[in-house]
Amino acid sequence: MNKLLIVGTVAFDAIETPFGKTDKILGGAATYIGLSASFFNVKSAIVSVVGEDFPQEYLDMLSSRGIDISAIEVVKGGKTFFWSGRYHNDLNSRDTLDTQLNVLADFKPQVPESFKDADVVMLGNLHPMVQIGVLDQLTATPKLVVLDTMNFWMDCALAELLQVIKRVDVITVNDEEARQLTGEYSLVKAAAKIQELGPKYVVIKKGEHGALLFNEKKIFFAPALPLEEVFDPTGAGDTFAGGFTGYIAQSENLSFKNMKNAIIYGSNFASFCVEEFGTQRMERLQKEEVTERLQQFKMLTQFDIALEEE
Repeated sequence: MNKLLIVGTVAFDAIETPFGKTDKILGGAATYIGLSASFFNVKSAIVSVVGEDFPQEYLDMLSSRGIDISAIEVVKGGKTFFWSGRYHNDLNSRDTLDTQLNVLADFKPQVPESFKDADVVMLGNLHPMVQIGVLDQLTATPKLVVLDTMNFWMDCALAELLQVIKRVDVITVNDEEARQLTGEYSLVKAAAKIQELGPKYVVIKKGEHGALLFNEKKIFFAPALPLEEVFDPTGAGDTFAGGFTGYIAQSENLSFKNMKNAIIYGSNFASFCVEEFGTQRMERLQKEEVTERLQQFKMLTQFDIALEEE
């Protein structure tokens, strides 16, 4: 069974959307990635840090999904990373109300010995130097390294971010971040520039408008599934990443054709994540539902058209 190493935050979130609000609930990039990837036949481990205030029941839930949690450090007397935000009516924009780094401020990831030869590495959104610290601990070259990042690091740690980008195979960013990183408005030109920085594949997420995959001159577009209700977009991008990397780790196929399938799997899981607050929907998601919705994606995107011959 192939190994998937997940590095990112395990955290608390407090979320407000036009449809309601929550008190402190389970969140964090690694949490969403791990839950999504747990649907695949892979060995996965999360490298993260939490405080002593983090409930054991959350750790038990992750463990029950087959995720190795031995590298989630619990800091005695420490407080867990906390983020609070309020989404606007369109759910595409939000205001950060509060960010408390807490134990994350001094986080030095320690990769478990049994995962230093991981087949696929998913670097969740963290400081680029933390991501570099993880890559430096690996004892074998992974088949695939996937990087998620954001505009905050482009603003305050661009030099370090460019160092990480050189060392990865896939980068996932949203359209705004792709434009900021390259100075190009055209996403086609932006993707080409990002590939020049190192990654073979560029995934540009467009929220409710789907995702684009770029590799050399090849482009693939996956739509987002139209949903009757969207309650909370928090974690959708990380859930996408978990579906993407979980599928790749299981299939062991790095072709462009298979990457397209991975994009669809990622979009599929993200469509569930947004249906309820936080991780609630992902925690009770069943495999039969995943398969059924994949069929909906297929029906949404598949068509036959007769092309006139020259």
